[in-house]
Amino acid sequence: LGVAILGFAQSAAPSKVGIIHIQNAIIGTKDGQKAASELQARFAPRRAELEKKQNEIAALQDQIKKGANTLNDEARQKLMRDIDQKTKAMNRDSEDAQAEVNQEEQKIMQDLGGKMVAVIDKYGRDNSFALILDVSSPQTPVMYAANGIDITAEIVGLFDKATAASAAAA
Repeated sequence: LGVAILGFAQSAAPSKVGIIHIQNAIIGTKDGQKAASELQARFAPRRAELEKKQNEIAALQDQIKKGANTLNDEARQKLMRDIDQKTKAMNRDSEDAQAEVNQEEQKIMQDLGGKMVAVIDKYGRDNSFALILDVSSPQTPVMYAANGIDITAEIVGLFDKATAASAAAA
């Protein structure tokens, strides 16, 4: 009897293992895609401005190349100073824009990530998973995982259903 109970207890315990690429899952959701396109639209003017500055620098560099034999030293030095100043300003603007984009991306990932964790938790409980690992990061110590245990697509579908249901309720 004791062996039968022990065998039943072991079979009732969750034993499945799954993996998820949580970053891909977040980006793969409708909310993630919407947030990504909004982010791109929001920063498109800045990107265009940086491209314009890059073109101005390229034009000045081209001017130096074309006038290599005809420009006097003073004109060449002025062009080089202009290129240097514009390059420094563009680099600063580019770094600031990249930092702002990174900050917004982190905010989106945290917001959607919190919702995603709730979906993963429910999925794991409902489907008797003992362990679900996020393998998005290269630092994750997973050396091999069979494709059959990847639940990313299922989680994306559940997330989209959950957010669609909550949006319909609202």
